[in-house]
Amino acid sequence: MELRGFSAKKLPDKAAARLAETARLARGDILKMTTLAASGHPGGSMSSIDVYVVLYSCANVDPKNPRKKDRDRIVISHGHTSPGVYAALGRVGFFDIDEAICTFRTAGSRYEGHVERCVPGVEWSTGNLGQGLSAACGFALAGRLHQLDYQVFVVMGDGEQQKGQITEARRFAKKYGLNNITVLVDLNGLQISGETGCVMPQNIKENFLSDGWQVIEIDGHDYHQIYGALKRAIDTKDSPVAIIARTVMGKGVSFMEGDEHYHGAPLKEDQCRAALEELGLEDDLDKYKKMRATVKTSRPQESEPAPVNIDVGEPHTYSPDDKIDNRGAYGRVMKDLAELNSGRKGGTPIAVLDCDLAVSCKTDGFAAVCETCFFQGGIQEHNTATIAGALSVEDVVTFFSDFGVFGVDETFNQERLNDINEANLKLVCTHNGLDVGQDGKTHQCIDYVGVMNNLFGFKIISPADGNQTDRVIRYIARQPGSFFVPMGRSKYQVITREDGTAMFGDGYEFQYGKADVVREGGAATIISTGTMVHRAVKAADILAGKGCDTGVLNISCLTDVDVEAIRRAADNGVIVTYEDHNVRTGLGSIVANVVAEQGLAVKFRRMGVGSYAGSGSPEELWGEQGLSVESLVDTVEALVKSK
Repeated sequence: MELRGFSAKKLPDKAAARLAETARLARGDILKMTTLAASGHPGGSMSSIDVYVVLYSCANVDPKNPRKKDRDRIVISHGHTSPGVYAALGRVGFFDIDEAICTFRTAGSRYEGHVERCVPGVEWSTGNLGQGLSAACGFALAGRLHQLDYQVFVVMGDGEQQKGQITEARRFAKKYGLNNITVLVDLNGLQISGETGCVMPQNIKENFLSDGWQVIEIDGHDYHQIYGALKRAIDTKDSPVAIIARTVMGKGVSFMEGDEHYHGAPLKEDQCRAALEELGLEDDLDKYKKMRATVKTSRPQESEPAPVNIDVGEPHTYSPDDKIDNRGAYGRVMKDLAELNSGRKGGTPIAVLDCDLAVSCKTDGFAAVCETCFFQGGIQEHNTATIAGALSVEDVVTFFSDFGVFGVDETFNQERLNDINEANLKLVCTHNGLDVGQDGKTHQCIDYVGVMNNLFGFKIISPADGNQTDRVIRYIARQPGSFFVPMGRSKYQVITREDGTAMFGDGYEFQYGKADVVREGGAATIISTGTMVHRAVKAADILAGKGCDTGVLNISCLTDVDVEAIRRAADNGVIVTYEDHNVRTGLGSIVANVVAEQGLAVKFRRMGVGSYAGSGSPEELWGEQGLSVESLVDTVEALVKSK
């Protein structure tokens, strides 16, 4: 009987017997791969394997077409149970199980120690516990935006329920009526340090109930109960459902059962042979040992994102008389995108996520035009960041806006996992640097350059004024990949050329990786970025009046810098970097690396934030940090004189 999509009202006995046999074979696979690798997590894999076998056998997934658009999404939150996931997927036909067994945890293999999205059937790379339900919310929202009717299943451990992000995700799922989400909690009662109730007491059932979920309790090793609970959850239309599956760690091997030691410890070879005998399975360890010694591993090519089909409109140009904050320019573009693309047939959906800061981050204009594509996550940054990442891999142009200290510093772990999952996220953070002013040191994000450049897939673009911001946002909206766009809080005059025209206005087109010469100069060059560029221009103009011909170079792309532009700037013999970031890890360090690697003969000085600041106006704080325009002028003059 065909069971895909949980079409049968009840699980037939023959089907249950077939599932049991598949799980028996899979238990052997789990033990073989972890023993051969001499590492891994067999205990939880064996407590979860019956759930995995039912899910991958009965959900609407196709081993021959694992990325079909209308498939059910199965998210494994406790990614350390990868041996169980690989065993189940291999046994139902997603790939050759022998490949997983003999290459598990070997360099270059896609079958890593924690589940990876490059493995057919795996939707989200996990390992950092507590993020799976948030990713599931992203997948559920994507289905809604694409008008696809599929189920989202999340398998989780009981220990990870101690994570606060899961609470955030439960609330979000209930608020937005994501009733196609079903959670399955593997309740084996054990974690690394012993019983979960002793490590950290928790009330899993009550927590789900208190957030408005329905809860079903089952024996997690009974195939009839597993199938029946999943069928009931799918048929429930008025709330998301949590299935609490009571299981036994190490289920199937007598000396492993109920022993937390096997959470993260593989069997020795002799123990594995004894376990295979107890399971009634062939002892073919020697065959796999030989295969492991000779097999060649290869990772698949990175997936190509679908082409983006949105109308980004025409750039708006602010005049030299305008005083505009970058966040205001960002908000105007987002409203444009909403008006141009709302209801547009055949276009790529656009989603914007916010954490109770829409008015400050200027995404409220988008929300007013396209409420159904705006998602308010509340003060739940970790959950919202992960939702945004999952949405972005589902062919949705996804913007997540927040203050820098929340969108970067607080959620770095989530953005790192988004990056590992090859997200296409547009992270736009306002209120960065000492420009935040009176809010004080807890809200002055001065470290985002160093932090975000630790992520290999994110590109940092720091626009200099409202005109460049407008063009940068329109650029990233239609580009694949993840971008981080930081901006300050305050309003500034539009940056002009020496002839008084708008530098980034009509006729300017943003080119990623290209620096902008704002002022020509032969005596020295100030290299700046973001909202400090306008101050660098003021200093250059003062220096010019003193007969010190000083250039200004705007480097907006802080991940892939314009090396040739820096080389040309070094020709005059003096470079000063000037920024509203941590002086140790910001623009100055990036330019210093270029100077050193290119062997440039130049007098070089970094000017940036040297310590946490207090509350005060930005001008006062920059003054305290030695970053006033006057200090910049003095620094350049001193270096030029010392040439």
